[in-house]
Amino acid sequence: MTHSSTLGRGGPPATSKIADAALDRLCALLEQANRPCPERQALRALMAGIAATPWGTDHAWMDLVTVPPRPATLVEALKESRRALEPPPPDPSGARDGSRLDALRRSLRSHKVTGMVVPRADAHQGEFVASNAERLAWLTGFTGSAGVAVVTPRCAALFVDGRYTLQAAEQVNTGLWDIVPLAHTSVNDWLAKTLARGDKLGYDPWLHTVSEVDRRNRVCEKAGAQCVPLPVNPIDTLWQNRPPPPLGPVIPHPDMLAGWSSADKRQRIARDLRDAGATAMVITDPASLAWLLNIRGADVPFTPLPLGFGILHGDGAVDLFMDGRKLPRPVLAQLGPDITLRAPSALADALDTLGGQRRRVLLDADACAQWVRDRLSRAGASVRLGADPIALPKARKTPAELEGARAAHVRDGAALVRFLCWLDQEGPRGTQTEMSAVATLHALRAEAQQFRGPSFETISGAGPNGAIVHYRVTPETDRRIEPDMLYLVDSGAQYRDGTTDVTRTVPIGTPTREQIRRFTQVLKGHIALATVTFPRGTTGSHLDTLARVALWADGVDFEHGTGHGVGSYLGVHEGPQRISRRPSSVALDPGMIVSNEPGYYKTGAFGIRIENLVAVAPVTEPPAGAEIPLLRFETLTLAPIDRRLIDVAALTVAERTWLDAYHARVLREIGPLVDDDTRAWLAQATAPLAPETADGTGPEATPPAVPSASS
Repeated sequence: MTHSSTLGRGGPPATSKIADAALDRLCALLEQANRPCPERQALRALMAGIAATPWGTDHAWMDLVTVPPRPATLVEALKESRRALEPPPPDPSGARDGSRLDALRRSLRSHKVTGMVVPRADAHQGEFVASNAERLAWLTGFTGSAGVAVVTPRCAALFVDGRYTLQAAEQVNTGLWDIVPLAHTSVNDWLAKTLARGDKLGYDPWLHTVSEVDRRNRVCEKAGAQCVPLPVNPIDTLWQNRPPPPLGPVIPHPDMLAGWSSADKRQRIARDLRDAGATAMVITDPASLAWLLNIRGADVPFTPLPLGFGILHGDGAVDLFMDGRKLPRPVLAQLGPDITLRAPSALADALDTLGGQRRRVLLDADACAQWVRDRLSRAGASVRLGADPIALPKARKTPAELEGARAAHVRDGAALVRFLCWLDQEGPRGTQTEMSAVATLHALRAEAQQFRGPSFETISGAGPNGAIVHYRVTPETDRRIEPDMLYLVDSGAQYRDGTTDVTRTVPIGTPTREQIRRFTQVLKGHIALATVTFPRGTTGSHLDTLARVALWADGVDFEHGTGHGVGSYLGVHEGPQRISRRPSSVALDPGMIVSNEPGYYKTGAFGIRIENLVAVAPVTEPPAGAEIPLLRFETLTLAPIDRRLIDVAALTVAERTWLDAYHARVLREIGPLVDDDTRAWLAQATAPLAPETADGTGPEATPPAVPSASS
């Protein structure tokens, strides 16, 4: 199977009169402006690829069609053509009536396999995928960001985690599909019980990692079945009018924001590669590729990724497999002579060449598609499995990236404070809903010149919807924000200099005693993490307990992790670092950015989460007699934590001191950036807690001061 056929083909060319008319007008205006107009079919294909990408906040995509300056009439014609060629919204009818499931089963019989595994994944194993990779949604109707379907002649099962059990039941025809919570059983455990001797389980080798296939092969062998790679994904053949691969513009990421030049990065990673005994590595993670080459893209929602593949050689040169239509000339010039741009379809031959040269090639087993290993192995390469050597350097932010993160959080904090002030006025009136709140917050963030879009889909949960950990509001679920409920908003943004992610929980009206108690326990866990000092070599799993102890005292807990890594104008969820109960061997190193987000969720009632992003930093003034190097967390997020939900008497003096210092910093840094009315509201929201209401039984030691943005 060729690379291009696997990644997807577009459906039939659009033939609507609207699209034809829009393209006619665009061609005419290009000619009037003495601009070269691509051949008609080439222009249609280019605009269709652009239309398959998320809308951005700038006109960079127009540079793929014609260079600036562009008259206003040409700008409008470009927009009109893009709108006319946008893929239609997915039609769930074929998923709900079973016609797609029936068609897939017929296709599997023609491929002489018993069943098939269909993950919600693309060839890069990313969190966010392009519209042409939404195969799971096309087949089942389920639109969540994670899930796996298994289809056999006897049954069809959709596996989802706890975030999506309710959503899956609403979107999927449960008469056709069994909804299987992953908390109850894994896909492999289910297969072990379901597969019969002689069964052949098909899979698309582009959509499954090396480690996934190895584990599944063991399950199949134990059941007397076979795991069979398919030469073509049947869904790609059945999916009519499938969107084309996206053509989001690739832009340079300046060295001044990255802190390192691409040449320096490539030489460092190439040295690590040689030290590991390899002479080349295949880069399948677009985030690693973007970091290594100091570029960003616009192919998928929420994350500025340019989809593509790379081969890094031991001398630091890179073969870049990416559609050249996405790279304007200035970007090609910036890449330099050591980067060779090649068509995506050339990847197969390049892997064959590595095999023919008997090269030692490194692959990340947890991220690389099985197809790549198969191709290399058949060609004679020596495949070495190991961690992506780019992951840790990418996670350890440079001083320039940390400065960018601080600046982005100040900007983001000003927008969030304006939103919280607005919400405090509008919420009790009962005139706003979850969706209108999202729109308001987005509009406030978008006023910043550096804003490039949200970093994920905002979680806007009023009342019981806040108890759904990864709730996504829809027109069908949109709930009114009104008195006597808690409102939880988890949101973030992409700025050219940093990525943000913040959660605040707000009382609308008067909170209950239970809500105040739970919020205070969550706050105590948040402060415990924010103020901890720890030795070098500590992992997030060592620290996770700190966020839960106060909740455990009442016999309650939260099920999600306490913290995830965050990129630098890259993914809002970035590994390999994390804070979680799950064992981790990755130490928290200086420069890493992680979230601090304990919570509590009472099903059907309310949800609470307090989330700040923090950066790992060295302790510059260790305690007297310290014998080991210590690290701490620098809090980056700047927004008030609602004082109305705090039982001050339940806080220790140290906890109260930290919160007052944090709030003083928020007022100092954000106050000058907002209008007078918002500044007055912020002064009240960040006022010191009344010390006379505390019981005074906590430790008297003062915790480390909240570091300033410049420290």
